[in-house]
Amino acid sequence: MPASVPSERPNVIVFVGDDHGYGDLSCMGSPTVRTPRLDALAASGALLTSWYSNSPVCSPARAALLSGRYPGNASVRSILQGYRTTPGLSPKVPTLATALSDLGYHTELIGKWHLGLASESRPENHGFARTFGHLAGAVDYYSHIHYSPNNRRVTMNGQTYLGTPLHDLWEDGAEVYRDGEYLTEIIAERAVHAVRRAASSDDPFFLYVPFNAPHYPLHAPDKYKERFAHLPWEQMIMAAMISAMDDAIGDVLDEVARQQLTENTIVLYMSDNGPSREIRNWMNGAQTPYRGSSTGGFKGHKFSLFEGGIRVPGIVSWPAAIPAGQVIDEPLAAMDVFPAVLSAAGGDPTRYELDGVDILPCLTDGAPSPHEYLFWEQGDQTAVRRGRWKLVLNGQLEEGLPPEKEVFLADLAADPGEQHNLAADYPGVVDELTALATRWREGIESRWADEWLPAIPDADVHVFPPGVSK
Repeated sequence: MPASVPSERPNVIVFVGDDHGYGDLSCMGSPTVRTPRLDALAASGALLTSWYSNSPVCSPARAALLSGRYPGNASVRSILQGYRTTPGLSPKVPTLATALSDLGYHTELIGKWHLGLASESRPENHGFARTFGHLAGAVDYYSHIHYSPNNRRVTMNGQTYLGTPLHDLWEDGAEVYRDGEYLTEIIAERAVHAVRRAASSDDPFFLYVPFNAPHYPLHAPDKYKERFAHLPWEQMIMAAMISAMDDAIGDVLDEVARQQLTENTIVLYMSDNGPSREIRNWMNGAQTPYRGSSTGGFKGHKFSLFEGGIRVPGIVSWPAAIPAGQVIDEPLAAMDVFPAVLSAAGGDPTRYELDGVDILPCLTDGAPSPHEYLFWEQGDQTAVRRGRWKLVLNGQLEEGLPPEKEVFLADLAADPGEQHNLAADYPGVVDELTALATRWREGIESRWADEWLPAIPDADVHVFPPGVSK
């Protein structure tokens, strides 16, 4: 542990946004969205400009964040369906909540789970002492109904079923109803109460707050839409939903301050993956890709292994240990949160199977990234980053389209937008990185086939194919 880290165990709050791009916060350069609370959080600590999700789609990204592993090593490689029989994160995979609970932390989830609805996969069975939120990938913001299964014919155990809309709001494993209330505001209310409760205890707390905003359906109260009424609808509604989330985060941080806990509380914010281009974002039946969210100039989006799909906003603050006003451009990833937080809490990351590494020295003392390589996979796509070099194999810009190039090599230092394919100019780099990426992917595939897939009943019903994002 870096010498600058205090000995007192910190509280931990992890906020996650859903399906918004690198360029959708004002601190990340957005000319249209205003996020003063996240901007202030970044100013109090570090803005992470090369922060990566470990997947370009929801469920695997969240599995990596909570497990400290690559998604394929964490038992979740694809988006999970929202049936109440859908299994997800394996009971064999410890989470950060499990590890911190073992250290005496109070652990609480408020928001979107999306790591399985079957009983063994629910958050109550993955280390969270208290839970509130929805379990599937998306719900209506006011009725909290999950509509995706509607009218889908599925076969389970040899019997054909017709999917129906499902109400999806839960508290500590029991179904609850908050009809007509905007979910982002409910999450804020519940998170504020969680901080207040935790502050009355002598135990430190871990609060995981994964918002569903701004994931479709694109809903926001008028008071947020009015802030951006000058924008075209697709930009206005995206800005309004992010603004509501920014306000919600501010409410939680204000409560942390009221309880005099700011100094020794680690706060992280990230988006789970790049922005969605899905036509379901439109509310008028449009069949064209939605472009109301910004990648900040990066190529690709949700589903793609180009930077726009996996490089996401990252912000971390810990006034007791992380110097304020930093901009850190070292490549770091969501799976690093587990070992870094556990180390800060006085735990031993070596007790766990982890692919992430302790990045505390980067955040507190300006050390370089401990990653020699970072890997990703999605469907037929595989990618690896080593320093300035990024190789994407079979990289797709949009789901359903053929690969842009079978082999794409970019120098991210000179070309972060991945506009120029240097594969023909650096064949030695291509050969080396291809061999590394292929060997890594083979290991993922082997473990998936031998360990994880056999444990998923009716996998073709409950798990989207690896190359599909919806």
